[in-house]
Amino acid sequence: MTIDQRGSRRDIDRVEHLLAATSNAALVRPFERTAGDEVQAVADDAATVARLAVDVAADGHWSVGIGFGRVELPLPESTRAGRGPAFEHARDAVEVAKNRRIPIAVRGADPLWGRHAQTAARMLADVIARRSTAGTQAVDLMRTGISQTQAADRLGITPQAMSQRLRAAAWDIDDAAYALVADLLRTADNHTAKVIR
Repeated sequence: MTIDQRGSRRDIDRVEHLLAATSNAALVRPFERTAGDEVQAVADDAATVARLAVDVAADGHWSVGIGFGRVELPLPESTRAGRGPAFEHARDAVEVAKNRRIPIAVRGADPLWGRHAQTAARMLADVIARRSTAGTQAVDLMRTGISQTQAADRLGITPQAMSQRLRAAAWDIDDAAYALVADLLRTADNHTAKVIR
């Protein structure tokens, strides 16, 4: 993944916050600042990529590029020193993402499945980006694994109000939609291996 801050000349540097927020993610190589306000990481788990990429793109401050395919092994300790088609595809993808309303793009050797993964990721990021502050708070609490009643108590609202917030936030599609993005990324990567053989 390659991620670049949007409108950085008119904004604060948000890279350190992003690095801290993703520090516990299950990555092969963690996010590292590569140049200016750009970061890059290496992952081998499609579910991790789906969750990180969609959430970061939905935040509105970042353009996200996902590149799938081979990397040269052994991987160097520094993400910046990594090489291979996946790195090149991620670079191409982030450049494409910069010009999109929903700033996420997927690139790899299999354009069909990459396009399907990109479409699903953009649709989910769009849903998340449109959530109200109250809806986002409700969803964030539900992501911790507590019940709706417990989440309502923490927010100081009724269970009925909590249910309404979650409905308005389209919380019910989250798990299935993230899984769809991950499945499509996995399929794209598997098809890449067949293309290269």
